[in-house]
Amino acid sequence: MAGYKEPGIQDRVNAAAQARAKALALLKSKAPVDPAVQAERIAKAQEREAAQAAKREAAKAAREAKLAEKLAKAEQAKLDAIAAAPPPELTEAERKAARDARYAARKARKK
Repeated sequence: MAGYKEPGIQDRVNAAAQARAKALALLKSKAPVDPAVQAERIAKAQEREAAQAAKREAAKAAREAKLAEKLAKAEQAKLDAIAAAPPPELTEAERKAARDARYAARKARKK
């Protein structure tokens, strides 16, 4: 029984050339693409690209609307928190000024 003989460099070169020739023959044997079919394929590809672009624009608009709504809610929550906060404590001078204004208004009404 004969052992395995490793192919030499010339054998590998010949095998590669045969494979290359076979692939080239398969490529040459294909019929050329009909211009009408090619134009149809190009049109379909352009339609597909336009549909994808429209879909991307719609998704972008939805994301922006969602972000704007989120920002509006945050702003409203901030305003609600400010409105719900208790009024700040008046200083002694402010309380005295308010008291004096009430006194002056009362005196003006009596005249």
